[in-house]
Amino acid sequence: MQTLLEKLREKIKDLLMQDHNMLLLAAVIGFLAGLASTLFRRLIDFFGVIFSADGLVFIGITVTTVPLLLPLMPMIGGIITGVICHFFPDAVKENGVHRVMHAVALKAGKIRKRTLLTCSTTSALTIGSGGSAGREGPTVQIGSAVGSALGNMFHLSHERIQVLVGCGAAAGIAASFNAPLAGVLFALEIILTNFTIHTFSPIVVASVIGTATGRAMEGNEITFHVPVHELVSYSEIVFYLFLGILCGVVSKLFTFAYFKAHDIFDKKIKLPKPLKPALGGLIVGFIAMLFPAVLGNGYDFMEKALNGELFWGLAFVLIFLKIISTSATLGSGGLGGVFAPSLFIGAMLGSAYGTLVHTINPSFTASPETYALVGMGAVAGAVMQAPLTNILMLFELTNDYTIILPIMITCIVSTYTFRAFDKNSIYIQKLLKDGINIKHGREVSILNAIKVNDVLSKDITTISEGMPFRKILETISYSKNFYFPVLNGQGEMSGILSFHMVREMIFDEELGDLVVANDLKVESVMTLTPENNLNEAMEMFAKLDVEQLPVVRRDDPKRVIGMVNRGEVLAAYNREVLVSGFDKQA
Repeated sequence: MQTLLEKLREKIKDLLMQDHNMLLLAAVIGFLAGLASTLFRRLIDFFGVIFSADGLVFIGITVTTVPLLLPLMPMIGGIITGVICHFFPDAVKENGVHRVMHAVALKAGKIRKRTLLTCSTTSALTIGSGGSAGREGPTVQIGSAVGSALGNMFHLSHERIQVLVGCGAAAGIAASFNAPLAGVLFALEIILTNFTIHTFSPIVVASVIGTATGRAMEGNEITFHVPVHELVSYSEIVFYLFLGILCGVVSKLFTFAYFKAHDIFDKKIKLPKPLKPALGGLIVGFIAMLFPAVLGNGYDFMEKALNGELFWGLAFVLIFLKIISTSATLGSGGLGGVFAPSLFIGAMLGSAYGTLVHTINPSFTASPETYALVGMGAVAGAVMQAPLTNILMLFELTNDYTIILPIMITCIVSTYTFRAFDKNSIYIQKLLKDGINIKHGREVSILNAIKVNDVLSKDITTISEGMPFRKILETISYSKNFYFPVLNGQGEMSGILSFHMVREMIFDEELGDLVVANDLKVESVMTLTPENNLNEAMEMFAKLDVEQLPVVRRDDPKRVIGMVNRGEVLAAYNREVLVSGFDKQA
C-alpha cells in the first residue's frame, strides 16, 4: 500500500514539475488559503462578539456593570493568549510576516503545519478581545502554511515550494481584504522579492481564486466606503510632499516604539511570560477607557476620518495613543500584524495635517479626509518598505482611483524619509533583532543561531607558567588538543602555547629544564565567550588561521572554561542542516 502511495506521489510530483500544471496547484492553494483566511476573519468576529457588551450581557452581567468591564477585555484576552503561547510556544515563534520571509529565504519555504491552528487562534483572541493589532500578519502566515504544506506533501523542489508559499500569502491577503492586485504585489514585493514569469503567473492565479473564494463567502464589499476625492490643483502636490515627510518620521516613531516595547517587556518587566500579554492588554484597556478608538484594528474610526467625521485634535492625539497601544499589545506577546495599525496611524496623521493645510489655504487644497486617505498608504508603505503594494492596496480598499498622483508621490517620499533612519522594513528589522539576516544567506543564519556554548569542549589541557620544557613535552603528548592555555599562579590565562611552536624545538635537548612555559608563551591571545555565535567563531578562525580557540568567561576574560575546534563548528553546522528539514518542523 505504501509503495502504491509513493508511486502516486512521485507521479503527481512529475506532473507538477511542468509549469502549466503548477497553475492548477496554485488554484487549489488559492481556494484553500482564501477559505482559511475568510474563516480566520469570522473567528476574529466571533471573539469580538464574546468580548463585547453583548457578550457580557449574554453571560448574565448587568448592563450597568458592562462599561466598567469592557476595558478589561484586552487583559482577559491577553491572559488566554499567554497561556496558549506557554503551552504552544511555536504560536509566538512562528507567527508573523517576518517568519514567512525567513522561511522563504533560508528554510526552503518550510512552515510548520501546526501554525494554522495556533496562529489563527491566538491572533483572533488578541484582535477580537480589543488588542491593537491587524489581521494581515496572521493571514499571511495561514495562507503561506497552506502553500508550504501542499508543496511538501508532493515533495516538490525548494524553489517550487517557495513559489507556493507566495501563492498562499497572496491568496490570503486577497481574500481577507478583497484586494487581488495587492495580494499579488505583497507576495512578490515582500515575501518572494522575485518578479519572474515563473513566480508571477501562479501567484496571480492563486490571488484570483482566493479573491473569488472570499467574495463567495463574504460578498464583494470594499473595506472602506469613502466619498470621491480629487486633486484640487497641481500646486497642492507641495503639501503632499510635506505629508510624505511627516509620514516617514511618524513611521520611524512607530517602529521605534514597537521595538522598544519588545525590549521593555522582554528584559525589564519581571513577570511570568504567560502574564505579559495580560499586562499589555491592561495598558490598552486603560487607554480605551477614554479613547476606545485604539481597540482592535480601528477600521470604524478610520472610516470616520475618511468621511470627514473626526475632530482634528482627537485625530492628532490618536496618532500617539495608537502607537502606544499597538506597541504594548505586540511587545507584550500579543499576536497580530502591523498593517492595520499603520493604516490607522496614517489616517489620523493625514486627517490632522489635512485640517491644518485646508484651514490655511481652503481654495487650493482638498478636504482633510483626502489627506487622511493618502496618509494611510504613506505610513503603511514606509513601515513595510513596500510602497507599490500599499498604493494598490489603498485603491482596492477604497475603490477610489481619483487621487493616484498624491498617493504615489506621498508613498514614495514617506518610504525614502523612513530609509533615512532605517534601511530595512519593520519585518527585516525584527529578523535582525532575532539574529537572522536573510540577506546573508542560509549558511550564515544557521551559524548565527548556534552559540559557542553549544560546541564548547571542556576537555582542555592547561600548562602552568613555571612548567619546564621537558614536562611540557610530556603533558602535550597525552593531549588531543593543539593549543594549550598558560595559567599563572591565580589560575588566570596569561598566554598560550601551540603544538606547532613546541614541535619546532622538540629535538633541542638543552632546553629540557632551562626553559619554562612562561618563556615560550604567546601573550596576545584571541578568545571567545560562550555567548558568541559560531559565525563569529568562524570569522576568527579564518582571520587567525588556527584550528582551536580558548573560551573564557564573559565576566572574567582571564578565566579559561574550554576550547572550541574549527572542525566541531563545521560539524555542528552540518548537523543543524540535516535536522532542520521539514520532518522536524511538521
